[in-house]
Amino acid sequence: MFIDEAKIRVAAGGGGNGCMAFRREKFVPRGGPSGGDGGRGGDVIMESSERHNTLVHFRFNPEHTAERGRHGEGSNRTGRDGAHVILKVPVGTILYDDQTGERIHDFSRPDERIVVAQGGRGGRGNARFATSTHQAPRECEPGHPGEQRVFRLELKLLADVALVGYPNVGKSTLISRISAARPKIADYPFTTLQPNLGVVSIGDPGSPEHFSFVVADIPGLIEGAHTGAGLGVQFLRHIERTRLLVHLVDVSDSSGRPDPVKDFEVIMEELASFGAALDEKPMIVVASKIDALQPAPAKKGKTVKSKSKLDNLAQFCRKKKLALFPISAVTGEGLDRLKYALGKRVQQLRQDDAKAVAGTESRQQNLSA
Repeated sequence: MFIDEAKIRVAAGGGGNGCMAFRREKFVPRGGPSGGDGGRGGDVIMESSERHNTLVHFRFNPEHTAERGRHGEGSNRTGRDGAHVILKVPVGTILYDDQTGERIHDFSRPDERIVVAQGGRGGRGNARFATSTHQAPRECEPGHPGEQRVFRLELKLLADVALVGYPNVGKSTLISRISAARPKIADYPFTTLQPNLGVVSIGDPGSPEHFSFVVADIPGLIEGAHTGAGLGVQFLRHIERTRLLVHLVDVSDSSGRPDPVKDFEVIMEELASFGAALDEKPMIVVASKIDALQPAPAKKGKTVKSKSKLDNLAQFCRKKKLALFPISAVTGEGLDRLKYALGKRVQQLRQDDAKAVAGTESRQQNLSA
């Protein structure tokens, strides 16, 4: 089950109470106060993990409480600190304060760890209050309560490439052919009800030229997706973190839509209406299902394969300066060419991102200096 939103309530452990005690031992007539301090309550810690890819473990277990600290004891014995609670979240999770809407943290890298609720401090025992003029104190402190907060978790998948397009244009079939992902594939719209991730490998794993990248199969979009039509609005945010969009357009006659250019423009309008500059991301256009182009009668009794829809799309892409790759995920035609083109483009985009990060860090160092 893919869950990308959850609301949780966390409570850190309260501190243990301080102890009021006096030393009572043989041959020690003036033992004095010996009450120990209470232990500190446990923290609630959130950590990003690559072993998780959904928030389903929070949907059915929304409350998490850390252990409270033990109370102080006599003979100046301090109570044990409470155990921490560590909550694992997928990489790509954004943490929000549910009451204020404030963005607390973005877990964009694995093994990031932050304290989301601090445990309470333990109370002081009466030994802490002893002075030269107050040698038998009978006061001690209770433990301080731990923090209690309500958070909203939102997951945005981290992938290099996102497959977008109308329902049933061949996105799931394509990701199953170029990666080890095995999504559900059927001949009806909205077969994909949740995003699917697949790792595409180029070259031999042991060679220096080996390269891999992650592809996300996003459920199909329809006109009005940004307003809630279909399933698109629920998953459009997963495209925000991707470096490259692969826009699949069905050029076969089985789609029931006569104009592939119109299909492309409708999806682009939905991406632009959603915001987050999705329509400005680098894009590659893929003409899918070229194996299903219907033959049409030609002059002198000959038959040729009709490519009018493909020709129209190719002319439009040349005008917009977009790379077009005709493929057939069923026969495998054009898949290798597309896979290597995606790998080359992803490598370039990763290098550009690394340069941008390095430039930002150098500017910050110059300003701090």
